[in-house]
Amino acid sequence: MASVTYRHVWKKFGDFVALHDLDIEIADKEFLVLVGPSGCGKTTALRCLAGLEEVTQGQVLIGDTVVNDVAPKDRDIAMVFQSYALYPHMTVFDNMAFGLKLRKVPKAEIKRRVEEAAQTLGIEHLLKRKPRELSGGQRQRVAVGRAIVREPKVFLFDEPLSNLDAKLRVQTRAEISKLHQRLQTTFIYVTHDQVEAMTMATRIAVMNKGILQQLDTPQNLYDKPDNLFVAGFIGSPAMNFSDAHLRRDNGGLYVVADDNSFTVRIPEERVPVYMPHAGKKVIFGIRPEDIHNPEFAPPGIHAAPVECKVDVTELMGNEIFLYLVSGRNSFVARVDPRTRFAVGDRVQVVFNMDNFHIFDPSVDAENPKAIR
Repeated sequence: MASVTYRHVWKKFGDFVALHDLDIEIADKEFLVLVGPSGCGKTTALRCLAGLEEVTQGQVLIGDTVVNDVAPKDRDIAMVFQSYALYPHMTVFDNMAFGLKLRKVPKAEIKRRVEEAAQTLGIEHLLKRKPRELSGGQRQRVAVGRAIVREPKVFLFDEPLSNLDAKLRVQTRAEISKLHQRLQTTFIYVTHDQVEAMTMATRIAVMNKGILQQLDTPQNLYDKPDNLFVAGFIGSPAMNFSDAHLRRDNGGLYVVADDNSFTVRIPEERVPVYMPHAGKKVIFGIRPEDIHNPEFAPPGIHAAPVECKVDVTELMGNEIFLYLVSGRNSFVARVDPRTRFAVGDRVQVVFNMDNFHIFDPSVDAENPKAIR
């Protein structure tokens, strides 16, 4: 068991910068998820830790040891790949035992470790089968089992669930979370799926274009995103954004859409934070779950009415997704399943102004920072 540190790590492929001054400290026994879109640098960060890529600049530490020049086999890590990477001609037992045999671990110890890992993963009845006889979920468990028997200091997972169907993904991610609790070892997990990240992680590192955008707990990322990218990436469906400006009027402060399609009042207690930006252009953000049918809005919220047209409805059973249009602005709302809005209806919804976000594009137009 060990902590992991990326100390100002850069990775360049020619002129392309894959990792830009990555600086992260991962505590012993932590479950850290690296999340971001394809090409953001998350897998490169994992491969630098595993020794499969050479760091251009900076240091990678496992515990207190700098491992930049340590061979991958000597870093005491185990990696689970997206492709499973099982040997097709070997049985499940031999696949799981292969790394231990290379290290000349005694046969009795190999047998103990493999059987113990198989029991943990519920695949003890599959040990004599070959990979072609297994389902995708079973192959994934074998790949995880092969990592477990190594008893490494750090487990690395590179998008291990992306080849599974939706139901199996949900089941397997719960199994990996339980495995982390049982093993009490450092897990570093790469995914592009923010739902996986939110449900599994102790902390999440959100990356984009090789740059760490924010590192925090799942709830803090959701409640207090640092910038527009994080706000739009975390949460499903994604946060709604509108170009707007702040207007001071009759002692109050209002968010006004640039096309004047809606005007919503900021609650009095939050006015001091935003008053210095009165008269300025901003980006207004509100999550789908904070847009309500007025008939079923939670009691006691600061509800601001907005007139919209219903463009599309999606019945999900326990909720309804409404795709709404207000002027040039489009919103997705997550509303009560008793809602009876139909496509084409002109309706009124309410924004929960206890939960909204405002971003300042004046410093960085491409990725505006949150105003707090």
